Amino acid sequence: MEEKVLMTKEGFAALHEELTKLITVDRREIVAAIEEAREKGDLSENAEYHAAKERQAFTEGKIAELEDVTARAQIIDPAEIKSDKILFGATVTLMDEDTEKEITYKIVGRHEADIKKGLISIESPIAKAMIGKQVDDEVEVNAPSGIKNYAVISIEYK
Repeated sequence: MEEKVLMTKEGFAALHEELTKLITVDRREIVAAIEEAREKGDLSENAEYHAAKERQAFTEGKIAELEDVTARAQIIDPAEIKSDKILFGATVTLMDEDTEKEITYKIVGRHEADIKKGLISIESPIAKAMIGKQVDDEVEVNAPSGIKNYAVISIEYK
């Protein structure tokens, strides 16, 4: 049985948009670039042709990957979750017990994770450590830099 891929509605929409662009825009541009390069003659020494073919192979691989992921997607709407525990889709504010700085993360699927936006993968060490915790619980994370301790300040599903 194929493994489901957890993702939020927003993450699924973004992947679907990327897939649509690859199929409708990028694919056409690559075909045009290959045709243009072919018109220049000898393909064995045509760098433009080889670059376009490499881009085509990469794009087709990405299309296949995104089609597979979207076909196996299990879409979860965090706004529909009613829980006082940290689960997939939770937006969690933590207090770093060493620096006393607050940090907020949203737990999402691996294909939509973006640490710069505060979106962390359900498969990340910090997300795994947070799952099941409640407000005021301690979270101990075995990070590459050593053990980090956090306190759960708030949990929201939005």
